[in-house]
Amino acid sequence: MYKKQMKFQKIICYVVLIASALAFFYSLGLLTDLYDSLYSMMPDPADASLDRVAGARIFYDMQDFNKLFTKVTIVLILLGVFNLVMNTHTRRRYYIGNYISIALCVIGDIAASIWARGRIMAYRTQYLTGVDFEKLKTVAERRKTYYTDSTFWFDAADYVLGLVVIAAVLLTANLIWKIIVTKQEKALIKAGKEAA
Repeated sequence: MYKKQMKFQKIICYVVLIASALAFFYSLGLLTDLYDSLYSMMPDPADASLDRVAGARIFYDMQDFNKLFTKVTIVLILLGVFNLVMNTHTRRRYYIGNYISIALCVIGDIAASIWARGRIMAYRTQYLTGVDFEKLKTVAERRKTYYTDSTFWFDAADYVLGLVVIAAVLLTANLIWKIIVTKQEKALIKAGKEAA
């Protein structure tokens, strides 16, 4: 049982790091479709005669959030690396540093995922209700530019951030399993000393 737990802890520490890296790459791609389809459609108050699309401003509205989200995912990656630096993936017995690194990682992953998902879903609603897709399609066809009404990048948040949360939950489960296995090992050692 101890070998299974040791193998699981190694795998889950790398899964946490991979999930954080995936969230980072997701943050880089989040505005891809919006840029391609809406950037040139921004309303221009100086020249109302230009073909512009209502609601296209969401591309700019999301800029500050996306920059912060990218920074947060970098912090999540660093927390995953901190687990490895503390040897959480290979230690036979956890010390205070391991408990701290696990706690920081779990709290950071779950808090960041809840925060980011809430904001992304709010922007998804703004995108669906604010953008004039009929005009966007007409203008895009006339200009021969990219058109999409897809919410793929918004919807992908559920999968990417869900993976981050699942990894954090599994890291917590690993910690509980480690505590149980360590107690069992101590009990066996104590029983062996008493028998001798």
